[in-house]
Amino acid sequence: MEEKRRQKNAWVISVNMGYGHERAAFGLEDLAYGKIITANEYSGIPHKERQLWTRLRKTYEAVSRVRSLPVIGEPLFSVMDHFQKIPEFYPRRDLSASNLQLQQFYHLIETQGLGKHLIDKLSRKRLPLISTFFTGAFAAEVHGYPGDIYCVICDADMSRTWAPKDPKKSRIKYFAPNGRVVERLKLYGVREENIFLTGFPLPRQNIGGPKADIVKQDLLARLCNLDPKKIFLEKYAKTLGAELGELICPWKPRHPLTLTFCVGGAGAQRELGLQMLTSLRKEILAQNIRVNLEAGTRRSVAHYFLQGARWLGLRKMLGSYLNINCHGTRANYFKTFSKTLRTTDILWTKPSELSFYTGLGLPIIIAPPIGSQEEFNLRWLQTVNGGIPQNDPRYTNEWLFDWISSGGLARFAWNGYIEAPTHGAYRIESIITGAKTPLATLPLII
Repeated sequence: MEEKRRQKNAWVISVNMGYGHERAAFGLEDLAYGKIITANEYSGIPHKERQLWTRLRKTYEAVSRVRSLPVIGEPLFSVMDHFQKIPEFYPRRDLSASNLQLQQFYHLIETQGLGKHLIDKLSRKRLPLISTFFTGAFAAEVHGYPGDIYCVICDADMSRTWAPKDPKKSRIKYFAPNGRVVERLKLYGVREENIFLTGFPLPRQNIGGPKADIVKQDLLARLCNLDPKKIFLEKYAKTLGAELGELICPWKPRHPLTLTFCVGGAGAQRELGLQMLTSLRKEILAQNIRVNLEAGTRRSVAHYFLQGARWLGLRKMLGSYLNINCHGTRANYFKTFSKTLRTTDILWTKPSELSFYTGLGLPIIIAPPIGSQEEFNLRWLQTVNGGIPQNDPRYTNEWLFDWISSGGLARFAWNGYIEAPTHGAYRIESIITGAKTPLATLPLII
């Protein structure tokens, strides 16, 4: 019985490069054979490969941080971002020709053996292989992995670098988070039968199965916090009641009104978090709002926030209405962050892969995008009407509570839940295992 269950599993491969690829892998944790494998940090990785991966990671983090440099930051970032820029979709045209960045990755795989040790190791047990980073999928194909190869796209649009060098002949299959990625893959030359529209794999612990019992429960509590005057709730009472059940907001909320601010994997935009905290100082002291500052695994960012909190006289609020969250490992970060989201009413983040979390019924305040792919994530997030770009963070205490009083953020929460995919992890599992799971039709959001 156990062996039959294990046969349904897959190798799930990620990479420590920002948080996006590992966040997608975390959503597939229950599907992973053994545990999720980090391609640039697994046990036994050859020294030469570790060096290659380290060089790639440092380049990635440099691109994310360089923009904040005074004077030279913006022009230097523009030059670096040019090489990973996503072309405009229209007019539709053949975009299958490989680019320089793609050729460089294939050079590392084909001539320097990037990924070969890992693929040879995994080939001993022929399971479906799911990679949340294109390099893992390319390496599996180049080095002759004997099983099926899948790649999870982590953004609402993608550069040519994500598609194989010879897409028409490639056997790599793709899990697309939205309709735009489906169509983009076709323009890049990927065969239609190798593309599956699934949605982003959100954490199962935030969903509650195909019926989304946990999502609905958390969304109802969130709507009650986000619409204190019941402007949105009363206007759409019949619609909300049909989906969420009896709409009765308790006199005492399940948790305080809570805002969670996230810093990216490279530590970018920490200054923005402190600006927001400064503006909300009086509201925090008055216990009108609880703020979570998510530093991920970066202790330097957590220390920066802690110093700011002390300077603002908020030390006594730590652990109650102000939480600075930092984690020793990435695995612990993703697990704890998923738990934090269950009592989060508003998510403030740059439009990274976290844009897809509006599918959990989270209204997103959108920080400035960093990089071409995040500009497209922002566009998608506004298309599903699950978030809104931030106003001046120095005046957060004014515009944020205006948005709450009007019921506007409650509307964004509802739109995200209705319009954005929620069941990506379950759809991917059904494709891998062949199990039929009753799920709502996925909207083809372009």
